[in-house]
Amino acid sequence: MVSSRALELGRSAVAGRRWREACEQFAEAQSTLAEGLAPLDLELMATALFLRGRHESAFEALMDAHERYLAGGDTVGAARTAGWIALELLEADELSPSLNWIARGQHLMERLDDADSVGGRVALVPAALAPLFVGDVEDAKQRFEAIATVAERTGDRELSAFAALGRGKCLTTMGRPAEGFESLDRAVAAVTANEVSPVMTCILYRVLLDVSHEAFDLERAQVWTAAFDQWCREQPDLVAYSGQCHAYRAQQLLLHGEWAEASAAATTAEERFRAGDFTAAYVANYQLAELHRLRGELRRAGEHYRRAAETGWDPQPGIALLRLAEGEYTTAQSMIRSAVAGAEPATRRRLLPAVVEIELVAGDVTAARRAAAELIALSRSAPTTMLAAIAGFAEARVLLAEGDPSVALERVRTASTAWSALDVPYEVARCGVVRGQALRALDKSDAATAEFEAARAVFLELGAQSELTGLTTLTGQRPTGTLTDREVEVLRLVSTGLTNRGIAGRLSLSEKTVARHLSNIFGKLGLSSRAAATAYAYENGLI
Repeated sequence: MVSSRALELGRSAVAGRRWREACEQFAEAQSTLAEGLAPLDLELMATALFLRGRHESAFEALMDAHERYLAGGDTVGAARTAGWIALELLEADELSPSLNWIARGQHLMERLDDADSVGGRVALVPAALAPLFVGDVEDAKQRFEAIATVAERTGDRELSAFAALGRGKCLTTMGRPAEGFESLDRAVAAVTANEVSPVMTCILYRVLLDVSHEAFDLERAQVWTAAFDQWCREQPDLVAYSGQCHAYRAQQLLLHGEWAEASAAATTAEERFRAGDFTAAYVANYQLAELHRLRGELRRAGEHYRRAAETGWDPQPGIALLRLAEGEYTTAQSMIRSAVAGAEPATRRRLLPAVVEIELVAGDVTAARRAAAELIALSRSAPTTMLAAIAGFAEARVLLAEGDPSVALERVRTASTAWSALDVPYEVARCGVVRGQALRALDKSDAATAEFEAARAVFLELGAQSELTGLTTLTGQRPTGTLTDREVEVLRLVSTGLTNRGIAGRLSLSEKTVARHLSNIFGKLGLSSRAAATAYAYENGLI
């Protein structure tokens, strides 16, 4: 009776997406049933375990279910579980073992016709995804189109959604984003209509957000991030993929100037990784690294880029931009050139803005011009507001370096308008710096100074210490300004080694307010790190 009741509660918990309860109830049932759980209940338990971040236990449950299906002559169940195992191994970046399960699933599917294969067709999906992992995008696209044909013929809506997702991913990777997003939008419609299972929904959102960021489609990225966030919030027990969701929220918050909130979201993403969301290992650390780099906290940025690299993915362009910020121009140039060489179109598009920035600082204007021209061509063939803003800003910087401030001024004004429309204050301020440079080159010093000061105010508000340091160097200004009494208090506490959180607790302030005070201190004193602030406090008798 106890095991029967636990089974009922476990099944009910899965239906209600109460993943913790499902894991507990199925574990209780499994421990009391002499014959163990039935294969279908093992699949349900595996789903709950996977979504709770207990991947090894989920694999064990799926493999047990697979063997039981085989022993009972249930070819559909065996094919389905082989497909899920292969798919989750791909998600864990375990290509070689996944290929073995893909082959097993395909062999089982060959024994079934369309009518008999209902419920087992998930085995088709990993076989189409695998070519993407080795760079054979055309093969993957053909496989997803074949899956779409099967889905249409059989009325399998979940399979149709995944076919649309896969085809969209392939097309955007091949440099055909307009067609790709049309297909991706169909996949989103299926998720919205609840036609996709929870694990598939997680995978779909992950791919959707990857593609939207690669293509600089900020509008879609915002909508899809909000939808994924809402979906995760409705399931408090969810661990798997929730870290990725928080990391993408951090990226959106960073863009919109909410850096303290972005830091909190990225930290939560890292915590979810530690709780079992292995998919968050790269994105969580990369977003934390980006925040630290923009704040001028270069050592901490380097640490998180290193952790991101340990996942097997190259943390570009962030790590190259970090080397640039550290003054290692040749290293930065070598790193970004290596990353771009041979990169597939989607990755190349994401790297090009950093190529322009690094090549200009390194002094190769010709290389910067080539990268900017490629961005401009991309913005015309696949227009999005964000890509147009990026391309316009890149071209303006190159024009300025080429000695054409008049046209540079025109281009950067257009870029600034686009960034303003997207509500991205950091990039608007960077456009202001370029406008100031162009105006100064045109002997309009008062207008240039106004642009520089407006940009400085935004950088101070955000805490963008790297840009503040660069702006101080650009304008040739010595640090000016008197610290307020509150800023002196903050500086004294910084010198004791307290974190922003510790200072906030001591002064009864929010962390965001402390971060703003610290940015003001850095800007006024021309400092670039907490260590420098501590040294200043000692040298000036503040402690």
